[in-house]
Amino acid sequence: MHLEGPKHSCRLRIGTSGYSYAEWTDAGFYPSGTKSGQMLPLYAQHFPITELNYTWYQMPKAHAIERMRQLAPPDFRFAAKLSRTLTHEVNPDQWRGQAAQYRNGIAPLLQFRQLVAILLQFPPTFVRIPKNRHYLAALLDELDGLPLAVEFRHASWATDRVFAELQRRHTTLVAVDEPDLPGLFPKLDIVTNPDLFYIRFHGRNAGGWRSGNMQKQFDYDYSDDELRQWADTRIGQMVDNASSGVIFFNNHVRAQAPRNAMRLVNLLTENGLLEKE
Repeated sequence: MHLEGPKHSCRLRIGTSGYSYAEWTDAGFYPSGTKSGQMLPLYAQHFPITELNYTWYQMPKAHAIERMRQLAPPDFRFAAKLSRTLTHEVNPDQWRGQAAQYRNGIAPLLQFRQLVAILLQFPPTFVRIPKNRHYLAALLDELDGLPLAVEFRHASWATDRVFAELQRRHTTLVAVDEPDLPGLFPKLDIVTNPDLFYIRFHGRNAGGWRSGNMQKQFDYDYSDDELRQWADTRIGQMVDNASSGVIFFNNHVRAQAPRNAMRLVNLLTENGLLEKE
């Protein structure tokens, strides 16, 4: 798929955050009886990219990444979450070694040029204070040379100084769609890396976000009007400022993510912006 911007061509890939969900079989996205090891090839028939969630829960290992990579077509692409021990549960004495371990584990995707970005997803408790600013700078230094995208959940990071520093580092600011709750990072269309913009749709279930229950938090079905708000404005503006972009839907609880992703593809196609290969 290519998204044609008015100034230049922007290579856009749309997919979902994760692909291995048993409930997606119940919801009909996967055929009945599909096992987890069979899901990626089936998923790749619908989408050109996925965002790996499991690399947040556990450190990736090169042999496992290679096995997974071989299940998808050669032109399939991946984004991968950075492990939680580097974003949520940081040990000040161990994190540098863990960063090196992560780099080694993800190496097959780099080797075969199938890694679009590493997602540094920080929690709402990661507020912009000196300690956290210094850690983020050190982490970006440690991961230098990798394609990096940073997702903030706290609104304190939504400042021009942060955007300018990410731009200086050639690092992507992740645009998010999430509930309009006090303290959460706002919906923005700022592009800090001319090589890549990155959008994540989390859903707008405000009650679920307040509850802290992940199953409720990401249980949301976007309406056409909500998707058009992005398709007609923000996405069109972002493609003017980047040579490629990725969009992921994280509202996975009842297989809303693949449905909404397909609908966004249709909306962009209807607008004359997206051309299917």
